[in-house]
Amino acid sequence: MRLRLAQFAGGAVAMMAAVFTTVSAQEPAKQPSSYSPVVISEPFSSVMSRMSSAKAGIMQKQQAHLAERYDLSNKPADGATMFRGKAIQGGVRAKLRGGASWDSLAKMSPDEVKNKDAFPIAFMPLPHANHGEGGMIFPKFHIDEIKKQEDRDLTRFDLDFDLPEHFLPEFPPPIFLTTRPDLGDVSQGKLITIENFYEMFNGLLNPKQIEGVRLLVTPFAQQQFNQTEDRRSAKASRGVTCFDCHANGHTNGAAHLVGDIRPQEFRHRIETPSLRGVNIQRLFGSQRGLKTVEDFTEFEQRAAYFDGDPVIALKKGATGWLIHGWTWTGPTAPKVTGRK
Repeated sequence: MRLRLAQFAGGAVAMMAAVFTTVSAQEPAKQPSSYSPVVISEPFSSVMSRMSSAKAGIMQKQQAHLAERYDLSNKPADGATMFRGKAIQGGVRAKLRGGASWDSLAKMSPDEVKNKDAFPIAFMPLPHANHGEGGMIFPKFHIDEIKKQEDRDLTRFDLDFDLPEHFLPEFPPPIFLTTRPDLGDVSQGKLITIENFYEMFNGLLNPKQIEGVRLLVTPFAQQQFNQTEDRRSAKASRGVTCFDCHANGHTNGAAHLVGDIRPQEFRHRIETPSLRGVNIQRLFGSQRGLKTVEDFTEFEQRAAYFDGDPVIALKKGATGWLIHGWTWTGPTAPKVTGRK
């Protein structure tokens, strides 16, 4: 009897200890932060397994959301093609809700549209495939070509690109030099990478311009593609290049979240803009007045490459002032001889 009472008492104490341990181990409510976590406590193998398992469900949900908003079927416009002949899609693709027609919507007042919740969801900001996660995400045709040329893998284990290929720009895009318009398309139908840029532009560009192209096709560490445990590539990555988004100085439709806004749910999805015409532009960037492309490249490293978080940039491999000529002033600035 005493043995049973002792066993019961011991079990009760163990149970209460477990309860109090669980309660005391509960973390306080998580406060919103502008910063990404620097120290990752979950092993990379666990992160990859967990996020890979969730990938199919996330992409299925995103495809259902896209189908609710748009008609994404392949309907080429008659007689309208891109430079290499890829068809341009035609027709109205935004879907209306509740059986409304464009004519009936046009007759509504703004208050009626609001009260009837008739505003087309297609005109609302499009979320990232996984908006809480975000990050750069590339079309499969670009991933395949970079893998073929450089053996550098831009595949994310947690997400796939979500828009159909027939809505994306032709690939690879042509290149027209403002300094040599007589040459027409100088890309030769190829994607410009670090593997081929020199042989293709030697003799067409001056040395300073060739060096500029080299930087555009050189991989630099990025938020999702780097060597740390919170990357989103299966293997440690050399990073991404400017031309991974701005393919051949144009665009391939790659998506990202703008780095200027917090919290995460308010960050807008952005599609890669073309770089064609930047030679005559004077302002670059989102919510920033930048006077030159050089200024833009500096802010790219501070913002787009690392989700606007320079703390994480230092951890993951920002090239910083060593590459882009950043200036660092104040009492904590390092003393560097021979650099501004």
